[in-house]
Amino acid sequence: MCGIVGYVGTQQAPPLLLEGLTRLEHRGYDSAGLALLGSTGIKVEKRAGRVRDLADGLPKRFAGKVGIGHTRWATHGPANDVNAHPHTDAKGLVAVVHNGIIDNAAALRHRLADGGVDLVSDTDTEVLAHLVALSEAPTLEGKVVDALAQVEGTYGLAVVHADFADRLVVARNGSPLLIGVGEKEMYVASDLAAIVRHTTTIAHLADGEIATVTAGGFTTYGGDLRPVARTAETVDVDPAAYEAGEHESFMHKEMLEQPAAAERVLGGRLDERFGTAHLGGLNMDARETRAIRRVKILGCGSAYYVGQMGAALVEELARIPADAEAASEFRYRDPVIEPDTLYVAVSQSGETIDTLLAVQEIRRKGGRVIGLVNVVGSAIARECEGGIYLHAGPEVAVASTKALTNMFLGFALLALQLGRVRDLSIADGRRLINGLSRIPEQIQEILDREDEIAAVAGQLAAADSLFFVGRVRGFPVAREGAQKFKEISYRHAEAYQTSELKHGPLALVSEQVPTVAIVPDDELTDRNVGALHEIAARRGPLVVVTHEGVDLGEVECTRIDVPRNERELDPVLLVVPLQLLAFHAALQLGHDIDKPRNLAKSVTVE
Repeated sequence: MCGIVGYVGTQQAPPLLLEGLTRLEHRGYDSAGLALLGSTGIKVEKRAGRVRDLADGLPKRFAGKVGIGHTRWATHGPANDVNAHPHTDAKGLVAVVHNGIIDNAAALRHRLADGGVDLVSDTDTEVLAHLVALSEAPTLEGKVVDALAQVEGTYGLAVVHADFADRLVVARNGSPLLIGVGEKEMYVASDLAAIVRHTTTIAHLADGEIATVTAGGFTTYGGDLRPVARTAETVDVDPAAYEAGEHESFMHKEMLEQPAAAERVLGGRLDERFGTAHLGGLNMDARETRAIRRVKILGCGSAYYVGQMGAALVEELARIPADAEAASEFRYRDPVIEPDTLYVAVSQSGETIDTLLAVQEIRRKGGRVIGLVNVVGSAIARECEGGIYLHAGPEVAVASTKALTNMFLGFALLALQLGRVRDLSIADGRRLINGLSRIPEQIQEILDREDEIAAVAGQLAAADSLFFVGRVRGFPVAREGAQKFKEISYRHAEAYQTSELKHGPLALVSEQVPTVAIVPDDELTDRNVGALHEIAARRGPLVVVTHEGVDLGEVECTRIDVPRNERELDPVLLVVPLQLLAFHAALQLGHDIDKPRNLAKSVTVE
């Protein structure tokens, strides 16, 4: 959950590195630093705070044409100048930037200290710099391989050495790293966003690989230093997609992009004639599809909650038992992997380490796993046997919006295809296709009422604690609403099944604790309305997200109506006003919406 950028070429590196780090601040923003190779060796500048703080404090003569940079999200040690990356060895010959976790860092630190090495930081990364410096290999590539042979854990790293002034050496294991190819210049980064303005010709490193990067090109090796063929490809991406433009934040921009993003994920995948979906990327024929007896969905955070929505879709439409589980817990319970279960890994970045490790556990035990990911060529996409690309476009804000919407629609397509191979009628298939086709314009209807929803958000922002409640299809919607509210407004927000209120949480309902209730027009409307009366009887303020025409009785509440769709598809529309509520509450509280405290995008550490 940190950002790496590197440059080697004919231009001065500091402006390019600072620009790249600024574009990576969504991956970590508690400290930042640069290391440059120059005629006098390695020069390092780093400090706690944002990239702008680093830029403001750089010396005027800080120059060099080879360098690495890093923006940090703290894992080992607090955010301060010493713990900021890059880290160097005692003589200042080696500088390292690193994403990931060195699991055996404590043992390595003890061993280095016993050998007389003076460790100055609290980080796991510092050991890498010392291990590289202590290697007696004649090449920088060899020194890095020697160091990594002693390391257990995950890493994406870049290394410079004063004795090898024309190059960077980079390595990857479980944490993303890519190489950008320019004209007589090369870039490295942990995310395309850092370098997309300069090149879209990209080579992705695979786990266990290292690469030498010079101004003239790159060479990729396996862990034994045998060359590995790795070619660069041009990525079809608009650099403007990584700009906030006229919007006050990336989150606002990405919420407003949801109608267009929804059209992209549905485009070319709806078959009106046969009432089904076309998902050729699953790499499963009808016989293999019919053999599926269970679906298990794995994701983290918002991806986990939308996975619960997806599981409900699969059960309703395909009549296959389905459930969602937090990927972060999955492999630690030594799961039974069943050959007739379809496992689905969900991740916006495609690099979420907990989900990636779950995928690897499933494959190690012989299971079949597909991916729902947004980033083409990402680690999870490469590990899975097939999948559905979300086509949401780059998502920079930490709080996921348009990617989550497209995840739901991806699950709807999967459930539709699974259902039509089984017993879902062609009439029901066409009914759902009609519903899916209406979703982009219905999302736009909700977004057009932003000012109205913003006024409601102001009421909620004043509360220190909130409940979000929903039943069955509405419960994962409530969970996602609470997630959004807590992560960017910093208010305590908790989600419960509406039916569970009287089994404990109702004790906390009061005039100071608002409840946001999800009340769709479905078979449970009457029961949901009954719960609203229970809350109102305890003087709990109520915001009800519902459908137009639903009779809420005489209960006093603030009402937000969303357009109706098919009942199975309603959750994706019920989520959108919750995004707007969280956004405007955070805005009115004066928070940094794109970079919420203690969180970062693309969680690449356990």
